[in-house]
Amino acid sequence: MNSPVIRSIQTDDNPFVAKIIRKVLEDFGVPKIGTAYADISLDRMYETYQAPSSAYYVLEERGVIIGGGGVAPLANYEGPVCELQKMYFLPEARGRGLGTQMIDICLKKAQSLGFEKCYLETMSYMEAAQKLYKKYGFQYLDGPMGDTGHHACGVHMILEI
Repeated sequence: MNSPVIRSIQTDDNPFVAKIIRKVLEDFGVPKIGTAYADISLDRMYETYQAPSSAYYVLEERGVIIGGGGVAPLANYEGPVCELQKMYFLPEARGRGLGTQMIDICLKKAQSLGFEKCYLETMSYMEAAQKLYKKYGFQYLDGPMGDTGHHACGVHMILEI
């Protein structure tokens, strides 16, 4: 297994995924409060994404998890809108087209679950991520939708799927 594989999260992946997300957030200097860093679900990702209309995938290369991403209904929002959630890659996974592959898988899953739009939040200085999202067709919003609890995230985007 030399090329990267995107697969559904498994129970044993929990500590690795939590470590990756925290490391990436720390590397980017993201606040620990008001972002995914503080999410209770971070240490129980497998269990969290067993909820209806939710899915989380890990990016694995040579038996090592190097990233992940998922979709779930947008919190505190009525309507067919999901959120692209916790999509973080270690440096060795970046710039290789793997983010596009992850978004493809997440959005196909979202469509199969009946969602019509996909929302996301990110930090203003995460410019490479925004470039990927814009390339994919995500459009900027003037403010947040729903209430994810991620009040420190200043960039809000949406895509019709």
